[in-house]
Amino acid sequence: MSLLAGKTVVVSGVGAGLGRQVAAAVVRDGGHAVLGARTETNLAKTAADLDPDGGRTAYRATDIADEEQCAALAELARDRFGRIDAVIHVAALDGHFGGLEDADFEAWRSVIDVNLLGTLRMTRACLPGLKPGGGSVVFVGTQSAVAAPSQLRQAAYAASKGALTSAMYSLARELGPYRIRVNTVLPGWMWGPPVQTYVRMAARREGVPEAEVLGRLTGRMALPELATDGEVADAAAFLASDRARAITGQSLLVNAGELMR
Repeated sequence: MSLLAGKTVVVSGVGAGLGRQVAAAVVRDGGHAVLGARTETNLAKTAADLDPDGGRTAYRATDIADEEQCAALAELARDRFGRIDAVIHVAALDGHFGGLEDADFEAWRSVIDVNLLGTLRMTRACLPGLKPGGGSVVFVGTQSAVAAPSQLRQAAYAASKGALTSAMYSLARELGPYRIRVNTVLPGWMWGPPVQTYVRMAARREGVPEAEVLGRLTGRMALPELATDGEVADAAAFLASDRARAITGQSLLVNAGELMR
């Protein structure tokens, strides 16, 4: 039996990278994928690519900073497929860089509003669909929340995702009586569009081959290559499935062994 056969999974943040890979994993593993992101054209293209017949996907433009839009995406899942079995949160604001000394705290508020509060808004919107049969909530966090990288500073992003991981523990207790599990995937350096862009820009800035920049990253790993966004998506799909039905309140590092806990 496929991992997610007959399951309806809401996926937020479906763009070109991890969100698309999560949606692809849901469809591949037999589920119905209900896709949300701010840009409708991206959603339409992803749905058409993954599900040409349109029987396994639905989508709606959704900004998780807007409570009404979160509710509309959850309603779409129930209206189209009759239920919600899981929600996987990929949507995030990750383009703000810097540390404390140069912090713009108004920008930090925006990061926290999306990454922490937006994820919780979307989770709450899905609860009426999850409660009748139980299910799974999967947060996508970051290894940076537990071990800051030396290559760049993303203090606001790390703080927001660290807060989300802390919230996971409370939610796992609160929602456990409904048989709703809450877990977090913590990617490290993940080979996909954002890291590909970082490698390309760093190589251009330093005047060195891209392979040299990539080698610095892979040299930190126990395995000889970065985890891919598809492999992180596979971990999220596993946590969304019934094969993880006894797992809740846990954080899973998917990082090729860069950090071990």
